[in-house]
Amino acid sequence: MQQIETFDPVEARRSRYAQYRGQVAKLTFGLSTIKGVVRSVREDNSSKPVRWLITVVSQ
Repeated sequence: MQQIETFDPVEARRSRYAQYRGQVAKLTFGLSTIKGVVRSVREDNSSKPVRWLITVVSQ
């Protein structure tokens, strides 16, 4: 299980869609690519810009 931090709202939205559909997601962050099932997407409003914490179970 991995927890990823992102500031990209598009990547957060894709992760949330994959979570609700129960699909395997292929997420790209910089030069690394992670493939797995998204378990949670949490928004952290305490930082500026807003960040998202995405938990992924790798396959």
